[in-house]
Amino acid sequence: MITETSVIGNHNTSIAEVSFVDNEIFRNGGYMEETRTELQMIKMSEIQSKEVAWLWYPFIPYGKLTIIQGDPGDGKTTLVLNIAAKLSKGEGFDSDMKLTEPLAVIYQSAEDGLADTVKPRLEAAGADCENISVIDESKKSLSMIDERLEEAIIKTKAKLLILDPIQAYLGGNMDMNRANEARDMTKKLAALAEKYQCAIVLVGHMNKAAGNKAAYRGMGSIDFFAVARSVLLVGRVEGEENIRAVVQIKNNLAGFGHPKAFQLSEDGFLWLGDYEITADEVLGGIAPKANKLEQAKRLLRKLAETNDAIQSNEIVNLAEEQNISRRTLENAKKELGIRAKRINNSWYWELDKVRSE
Repeated sequence: MITETSVIGNHNTSIAEVSFVDNEIFRNGGYMEETRTELQMIKMSEIQSKEVAWLWYPFIPYGKLTIIQGDPGDGKTTLVLNIAAKLSKGEGFDSDMKLTEPLAVIYQSAEDGLADTVKPRLEAAGADCENISVIDESKKSLSMIDERLEEAIIKTKAKLLILDPIQAYLGGNMDMNRANEARDMTKKLAALAEKYQCAIVLVGHMNKAAGNKAAYRGMGSIDFFAVARSVLLVGRVEGEENIRAVVQIKNNLAGFGHPKAFQLSEDGFLWLGDYEITADEVLGGIAPKANKLEQAKRLLRKLAETNDAIQSNEIVNLAEEQNISRRTLENAKKELGIRAKRINNSWYWELDKVRSE
């Protein structure tokens, strides 16, 4: 037990020295010896202030770590591949991806074949594959602290590095559930991002702890979540089979971005832009309230195509078949300017003047 002063080896060591973060204590010939890191101080007056630069405001910053997480099969890889494809051509999803020229991208995938899966998907997304590179792992698997990452960034001048999934790039001896190991590894990767002002995106699967907060459903230690400056959740939208939501659940650098969405179909990837949904609705498999309102309006517009008026009870029953509540139906009625009229002791909704989209 260490008190205020203790003897370690031949040294009188204070408790402050023993607990100092950068001290390493090791055994040598049966004695405990310590190696000390020289103290260096930096005055804040010596540091030059600068603004955060953004690849995609406020979702993906340059020089920082971003995590994109979600359940397997929910579209995380599809999203990052389409981001890479856009950037390779100097384009963006929206006006918040401000690009003046095509960007170099490094995309590492441990789950999909390059020839039969990754490249065909990039080509389908219209990518300029000349600007997208992969580090060859045929001789040695890559890890998050592999020196080849830095060499590749220097060689390609990449402004975006994607590791998909994060679990595959931990290295054989690293336990991602140990906080100290996860923190050390992510801090080194964050330093690499800052050094070259490269946006680094880690794609992660979520665990099956249903009902937990998104931060705790990411695989492994919470320290991965802690070191990332931005975390995006990708998930299914209840009631919309082909739509995936993108919701920001952490942002240390700016205000939270508005939720987004994209659509998957036989024709490929379609960016939908702003979407009304919350992280709780994505995680809980709950149909978003705003989405239900739109569903109710679609129902009323469709009925208006063939009917001038319908008995209100009939409309309510049709809505209930689609799990649309009476309150949501009434809100849709109000937004579309529908009036109710009593005919022979029954109430009808007049649909002949339904407002168009």
